[in-house]
Amino acid sequence: MRKTTSKAWALTAGVASIALLASACGSSDESGDDASGSSDEKITLTVATFNEFGYEDLIKEYTELNPNITVEQKKAATSNEARDNMNTRLAAGSGLSDIEAIEVDWLPELMQFPDKFVDLTDDSIADRWLDWKVAQATTEDGTLIGYGTDIGPEGVCYRSDLFAAAGLPTDRAEVATLLGGDDATWEKYFEVGKQFKAAGTPTAWFDSAGATYQGMINQVENAYEDSDGTIIAADNAEVSDLYSQVLTASTTDGLSAGLKQWEDPWVASFQNNGFATMLCPGWMLGVIEGNAEGVTGWDIADVFPGGGGNWGGSFLTVPAQGEHPEEAMALANWLTAPEQQIKAFVSKGTFPSQVDALESQDLLSVTNAFYNDAPTGEILANRANAVSVTPFKGPNYFAINDAMQQALTRVDVDKTDDPDSSWAKFLTDVKALG
Repeated sequence: MRKTTSKAWALTAGVASIALLASACGSSDESGDDASGSSDEKITLTVATFNEFGYEDLIKEYTELNPNITVEQKKAATSNEARDNMNTRLAAGSGLSDIEAIEVDWLPELMQFPDKFVDLTDDSIADRWLDWKVAQATTEDGTLIGYGTDIGPEGVCYRSDLFAAAGLPTDRAEVATLLGGDDATWEKYFEVGKQFKAAGTPTAWFDSAGATYQGMINQVENAYEDSDGTIIAADNAEVSDLYSQVLTASTTDGLSAGLKQWEDPWVASFQNNGFATMLCPGWMLGVIEGNAEGVTGWDIADVFPGGGGNWGGSFLTVPAQGEHPEEAMALANWLTAPEQQIKAFVSKGTFPSQVDALESQDLLSVTNAFYNDAPTGEILANRANAVSVTPFKGPNYFAINDAMQQALTRVDVDKTDDPDSSWAKFLTDVKALG
C-alpha cells in the first residue's frame, strides 16, 4: 500500500531519525523472546496501520474467533506519519504497537536492523506470496521481517462525465484504446491530456506532477541506486528525463491541477471536479471513493502508460519490543492469509499479493459499483500480470525519492522554483547523502 505523503519528510529529518535508530540498536534490550501472553489469558493486541488497509471487519472477525484477544487498530493518516512514529519509538525501545504496518519504500531502511523485529519465518506460510514480495522483506541471512499485505498494480482512473464533456470516449475499453492499449506510453497519455484541454474544459488532466512521476519512476529498475547501493540518482538520465517530461506536461502544457496528494486541497478537489484522470493502484480505489463520496462518473481503464506499473505495497511486522510476539505473529499471519486479503480488497481495494488470492474467482469476479460496476478484480489482476519491472530500492531510496517529490512540489504546487532551479536543489539534497 503506497501511501505517499501528506506532509513531506524533510530530508534532513529522515537522515537524523535513521541515525538515531542506528545508535539505539547497539544498546537497547531485546524482548522478542519474552512472550508473556498465552492463548489462555485475556490480552490486547494493537495493530498500527495507515490510510486504508480494509481491516475493520477482519479485526471484528478475529476477535470473535479468539475471544481472549482484544484487537485495537491505530490508523495514521499517511505512510509518512506512520514512518515517523515507528522510527522514533523503535529508537526509544518502547511504544510500538504489537503489529506495525510498513510501506515498501521505507522497508529497506528497517531491513538494516532485523534484530528489532521478530523473525516471521514459519512453515504455515510457505509459498503464500509472490516470490518478489517475499524477497523484499527477507534479509540476506533469511530473516523474514514482514508478512506481505497488498501490492499496487496500477490502472488509470478517470471521470467519464468529464470525458464526455470534452468529446472523448467514456467506455472503459475505449478509454484504454484511446490511451494506447497494450502500447500505451507516457507521451500518449500527455497527448490525450492536451486533446482534453483543447476541448475547452476547465478541468486539469491529472491531479499532481509528483503522483504522475511516481507512476513513471516505478517503471525504472535502478532509478536512484545501483544494486550494490551506489547512489546514481544525480547522473541517471532516466531520472532527469522523467523529471523533465512530467514538469513539461505540468507547466508548459498546463495539464496538472497543481495539487499535492493527501493534503487538504487535493482531498477537496474530488468534490469540485479538480481533475479528469489519476493513476490508481488498487489501494487508491478506496481513497478515491471516500474522497469523492456523492460524486458520480468515476471509472477505471485497464491500461497503464509505459506498460505495467506497481506502486507500493505494504507489510505487517512484529516489533521485538512487544509483550505478546507469538500472539501478534499469529494475528499477522491470519490477516495476510489469502482469504482475509480478498476480504480486504473487497472492502478497500487493497490488492492481494498472495498467489492463491490472485488466482481465486472470488477475487477475479469482484466488481465495484462506485466505478460504474467496473470488474476491478479482473482489471487489477491484468495490471498485476503486466508488471515486468521490480525497482531496486536500497536504504537511500526513501530519502532520495522524498527529495525528488519536494523538487516536483516546488514547481508544480508551490510555484517557488522553475524546473532548473528546483533540479539544482535536488542535486544538493542527493549530494548530502554522500
